Amino acid sequence: MRVCIVVPTYNESDNIKQLIEALFALPLDDLHIVIVDDNSPDGTAEIARALANQHEGRIHVIVRNGKQGLGSAYKMGFAYALSLGADAVVQMDADFSHSPEYIPQMIALLDTYDVVVGSRYVEGGRVDERWSWWRYFLSWWANQIYTRAILRLRVKDMTAGFKAFRRHVLEQIDFSRVVSNGYIFQVEVAYLCEKMGFRVHEIPIYFEDRRIGKSKLSVPVKIEAALRVWQIRWRHRHVRPIAHSHPPIYSTASQQEP
Repeated sequence: MRVCIVVPTYNESDNIKQLIEALFALPLDDLHIVIVDDNSPDGTAEIARALANQHEGRIHVIVRNGKQGLGSAYKMGFAYALSLGADAVVQMDADFSHSPEYIPQMIALLDTYDVVVGSRYVEGGRVDERWSWWRYFLSWWANQIYTRAILRLRVKDMTAGFKAFRRHVLEQIDFSRVVSNGYIFQVEVAYLCEKMGFRVHEIPIYFEDRRIGKSKLSVPVKIEAALRVWQIRWRHRHVRPIAHSHPPIYSTASQQEP
């Protein structure tokens, strides 16, 4: 199975080398890494390109002309991964908030499911102990109460940025209609995955605060994301489940496997 890992970057020069080394240490034989960099002034892309020379044909670096947003970075990265012949595509952050150690488990579960989500909010999932109670409450409320109530979804970590997809999921989502370009992109994709009837499974992860550097998720970004949830519901109001050879499934790691 060819696995492509898509990593958007902006000013991740302190993390990118260690992340790539950790990914290539995984027990995955046909692994490719797609870096989508928004012309980081700290030289992230140059580091990635130097590493690409050491891993011929397995690291792919796309440099865009300035900051163009997380959603468009993922869409570009997904398309590139499919062009490489990926059977499975993983999306993750570059800052080690998503541990690479979970990826083999996520890939193995794609034998049964279409989408596997690394979740902070299923049984066994945790967030960094350094989170303030207010930060935890806001994140929990956004995922468990506000967003789920509006979109009527079962997935518990709707803003999760750590997901694995089978190829056909990304082929069948019409990304030309996915216009969210900030962190709300994660919610829009989660919404479409359930509305289209894909089999979704959440596994518990430990979400660690970024090891080095400053978080790019500001309070205004969070407020904007909350407001755009209503737009997502309206934009995709006509989406219906596509034809599948299996019934739609949502499950968590605490539930019995089908």
